[in-house]
Amino acid sequence: MESLPVEVIGNILSCLSAARDVVIASTTCRKWREAWRNHLHSLSFNSNDWPVYRDLTTSRLEILITQTIFQTTGLQCLSIVMDDVDEFSAAPVIAWLMYTRETLRQLYYNVRTTPNINILETCGRQKLEILALARNSIMGVEPTYQKFPCLKSLSLNNVSISALDLSLLLAACPKIEVLGLMNLDIAVSDSQMTIELSSPSLKNIYVEEISLDKFVLESDSLEILHLKDCSLELFELIGKGTLRVLKIDDVSVIHLDIGDNTENLEIVDVSNFTIMWPKFYHMISRASKLSKLRLWGVVFDDEDEVVDIETVSVCFPHLNHLSLCYDLRDGGLNYGLHGSSPLQNVVVLELGWTVINEFFSQWVSGLISRCPNIKNLFIHGVVSEVKTHEECQLLSNFTSSIVRLMRRYSHVEVEFDYD
Repeated sequence: MESLPVEVIGNILSCLSAARDVVIASTTCRKWREAWRNHLHSLSFNSNDWPVYRDLTTSRLEILITQTIFQTTGLQCLSIVMDDVDEFSAAPVIAWLMYTRETLRQLYYNVRTTPNINILETCGRQKLEILALARNSIMGVEPTYQKFPCLKSLSLNNVSISALDLSLLLAACPKIEVLGLMNLDIAVSDSQMTIELSSPSLKNIYVEEISLDKFVLESDSLEILHLKDCSLELFELIGKGTLRVLKIDDVSVIHLDIGDNTENLEIVDVSNFTIMWPKFYHMISRASKLSKLRLWGVVFDDEDEVVDIETVSVCFPHLNHLSLCYDLRDGGLNYGLHGSSPLQNVVVLELGWTVINEFFSQWVSGLISRCPNIKNLFIHGVVSEVKTHEECQLLSNFTSSIVRLMRRYSHVEVEFDYD
């Protein structure tokens, strides 16, 4: 240990990150204390790391954090996540940020402060590359270009902010690539709940638990779009066809428009979503590079609609992972499996039910026969705790049919997952 350079010890302590572990390790010897003071890059205060944090009064915790931070120099990553603390006083928080802001590259802050402080103003025009804020308010964002010239990732969770300030904040980050918006309290200037965002550099956006009338995003570089637990009347993406990954999970949206340039789509993952198959197919039909298609727990707007496997096999020749789960009906079964074009490149097939019926085993058999190169089959099902005799019989018949089917496809690895 004595031969280790102090800079290497600093890197070791930075990997520990958790403040309690860093402080204990730094007591090893004088060299480790020097590493802590002069070469520590990362420091984290998280209520899940040490139960004692929960037993301390707020003022004592503020003093502890202040003493620890002020014994370091050159911190690049600071994380303060205290789920059990109602709020910190503004003065010590400002002191922490002012002390570290010239070297700080990553800031994760999840504690309310009283009174509210302008973290953006304190950390602006510095080297910050990642900013994750939670349980705070953002107001009065100045329309100053490049306020965050180095910021690449921004995450806002349970943050109160106006639609205008959010737009200005994004515009002040010329290099931003990743944006996360979770459960925002959004203030708007008119009766319509509308957000319009624009960023030429944005590549990845995650939106969760947001209710709006209109959400318009303009980005020429967007590659990943993930919407979860949202209620939207309209979502519109304006771009140049760079989107590679589209994920929609438990979203209510009346009008979804991701543009006509979908040639670069590689993954489409949709779950717990109501779709009109012709309209949805038209939206992704040009995605000739599509390698994964997941439609899980989807509900069709027209009860006679199903996923047309013939269309899928013809239009998505590079598809290698297909996941389907929706209610089956007699007529829909025949329509969905009509045609003979094989899913030539599909090696992973995931199939599931929410309510099992007599058509499911036929559907599985029909789909496997269309996948000549299948290697893995995953069956997901929901089995109620209180099962009627009919449900037991259906499950028994399905198990028997799958056993018979797998004798014909002995090279396929099968896994079952029942909830």
